[in-house]
Amino acid sequence: MGLLTFRGGIHPYDGKELSKSHPIEQYLPQGEMVYPLSQHIGAPAVPAVAKGDHVLVGQKIADAGGFVSAAIHSSVSGTVKGIESRLNATGSMVNCIIIENDQKYDAVEFTPAKLEDLSKEEILKRIQAGGVVGMGGAGFPTHVKLAPKDPSKIEYVLVNGAECEPYLTSDYRRMLEEPEKIIEGLRVMLKLFDHAKGFICIEDNKPDCVAKLQELVKNESRMEVKEVKTKYPQGGERCLIYATTGREINSTMLPADVGCVVDNVDTVVAVYQAVLLGMPVMSRIVTVTGDGIQQPRNFTVLTGTCMEELINAAGGLKNNAAKVISGGPMMGFALYQLNVPCTKTTSAFLCMQEDPVSQAQETACINCGRCVSVCPGHVLPARLATFAQHGDMEAFQKFDGMECCECGCCSYICPAKRPLTQSIKSMRKMVLASRRKK
Repeated sequence: MGLLTFRGGIHPYDGKELSKSHPIEQYLPQGEMVYPLSQHIGAPAVPAVAKGDHVLVGQKIADAGGFVSAAIHSSVSGTVKGIESRLNATGSMVNCIIIENDQKYDAVEFTPAKLEDLSKEEILKRIQAGGVVGMGGAGFPTHVKLAPKDPSKIEYVLVNGAECEPYLTSDYRRMLEEPEKIIEGLRVMLKLFDHAKGFICIEDNKPDCVAKLQELVKNESRMEVKEVKTKYPQGGERCLIYATTGREINSTMLPADVGCVVDNVDTVVAVYQAVLLGMPVMSRIVTVTGDGIQQPRNFTVLTGTCMEELINAAGGLKNNAAKVISGGPMMGFALYQLNVPCTKTTSAFLCMQEDPVSQAQETACINCGRCVSVCPGHVLPARLATFAQHGDMEAFQKFDGMECCECGCCSYICPAKRPLTQSIKSMRKMVLASRRKK
């Protein structure tokens, strides 16, 4: 039997050798801290502090704006300078709480707990109070994900350690240096689902992580390490579920509909810290890498830290750096300025010497079918992109345009250099906006 995988996908240059050998370093910020109120899917958080207030490390500074929302906590001690619009990594202006860091790091008192003393409801409340969201990039509030309509039907809890996005090594370093925290976080999640088994899913290009976690779970009856094939986008939710369980979901379904819950390794560690240590989400591991950075590194970064500070901590940009991306090269966002804050979902900053996307010259589609062969969603990207460019919303939906997961495989493989993913992504946003109006 071959390695666990899915149909489609690509094998881009992964670039992980630039930063994978660098252990996690703690970085303490120097300037002001910026906390966007929208760091998650759902309603923006509502400020719980005002200008002039003094705050402590771990203090809640914004309440969840609804059930599908998440609280935000200060990662430093200091004074609230104000609440104003600032630029975020996606290029949008969003309301942010600005805190002047006093460099003292005075903290609130955290309340640890023992797992055996907590009920399921108490576990979910502690996750919600900690402001835990999906830290793999999506930012979906974790207390919502871990509370499906029928918990008894959940059969698998998948810990996503695939880290298929090129260049990123933050999850790799987490699995290598702090695997015990992942095990403890998974143990917390499994207590919520009486009939579930935990799968820690790791690509086969990380044999050291596979070996380390296999050793830790060898006596755990409800946990197992699943080695999956190295291929992009193996870490995509749909792809990972299919690879490890053989079950399929579409855009109208949730993983819970096929008995699965999927969370990134950083999210699982955040669950452990929130439930057992009483600590909210205040930091995460960020990879600063690429051939355009002087010294690629993996940092533990406090949320609210300015990205420009991190780049300087990694030696700064090389003179001929052409592009900086928040995230990885496949699904990240290109930045036009570096003064943006790190948030709960910031996984990496990729600095490149060349910008192949802007240099590419688009030509006519030659109907080669490569985009179809690599599409993990099994749609027709070239045709969908044409519908999108013509504004044909009806045909776009008829040909299953909403099944696209925006992974970028089609744009990567296209010999005509058509911006397939970008066109489809724009039309998907228009369709969703139209549905909301109705």
